[in-house]
Amino acid sequence: MKKILTIVGARPQFVKAAMLSNALCTSGCFNEVIVHTGQHYDPSMSDVFFRQLSIPAPAHALGIAGGGHGEMTGRMLCALEPVMLKEEPDFVLVYGDTNSTIAGSLAAAKLHIPIAHVEAGLRSYNRHMPEEVNRILTDHMSELLFCPTENAVQNLKKEGIVSGVHLVGDIMFDAALHFGQIAKDSFKSELQQQLAAGEYILATIHRQENTDNPHKLAAIVHALTKLSQEIPVVFPLHPRTRDRLTEMGFGDLLRCRGMYVIEPLGYLEMLAIEQGAALIITDSGGVQKEAYFFQVPCLTLRDQTEWGELVDMGWNRLVDVLNDDIVDVCRNSIGSRGSNNFSPYGRGDSAQEIVKHISAELSK
Repeated sequence: MKKILTIVGARPQFVKAAMLSNALCTSGCFNEVIVHTGQHYDPSMSDVFFRQLSIPAPAHALGIAGGGHGEMTGRMLCALEPVMLKEEPDFVLVYGDTNSTIAGSLAAAKLHIPIAHVEAGLRSYNRHMPEEVNRILTDHMSELLFCPTENAVQNLKKEGIVSGVHLVGDIMFDAALHFGQIAKDSFKSELQQQLAAGEYILATIHRQENTDNPHKLAAIVHALTKLSQEIPVVFPLHPRTRDRLTEMGFGDLLRCRGMYVIEPLGYLEMLAIEQGAALIITDSGGVQKEAYFFQVPCLTLRDQTEWGELVDMGWNRLVDVLNDDIVDVCRNSIGSRGSNNFSPYGRGDSAQEIVKHISAELSK
């Protein structure tokens, strides 16, 4: 039986791992060893996902969180190398574009262990984003590159990467199909009992380009509070965002009628509240796609997105936080719909496709 060492550390990775870990297990061909770096260390950002999604407990929990990008990545690299030497995996499996991903990829590459990258080929073409640097470097170190979209395949081709590239669809679409109805039926929060479906905005803000820029964060907070006077705004508060709001003295702006500031939600609760929203405002890559999966219009508070097909289809709109009138854009976006002429994210069988290609590679 072949051994796969899976590295996760952030909540979007837990969602993807839930689908792929199950597929690896049911195939009967793999022994998966999960390593949790600890990048998302808050119980509301980590433990609840493992419980809700029935992800096997990590064999190795590194507990590495906090610090700058270099410090965090370096500490992970130091901790992952002895784990890999001990486990001797046939493949190291990484997801997305986090510090956990680049640390796992670097450790594996230096030990000459093949790397499989789920969600390969995404590009925002903004190298000021640490995630962009992480995903580019990981792609150039990987033997197997599992692309969610045709655009991702073409991005890799432009960079000269054609070997080991497979278009498999988006594993988050697998998860939305699998968990979406469960969430809608059974995981409505108390807040959703108060707010009717289609009569609130959902906002999620966590990226450093927004949270660590006082001018951007102020513009976002002022827009959300103004919107909340017209339509309720539900704002699950990421730990980083909460800390920055406190440091910058913006906390009081959120204590107004119509603003529902809540703790981070578990995955299933988040799916339920996404499905009931009239509009989603976010800077998250995953939430952009989930909005589309549930046919909810989305505004992305970033200058670029790695999911450009959603902008092209009209389901997503990029908003320049410092130059666009966020409130006016929101008003015009509620009730809007994009195109459904094609489905860019596959058929919902991405996990099975990934397992098939890993099996084929290891059989060579």
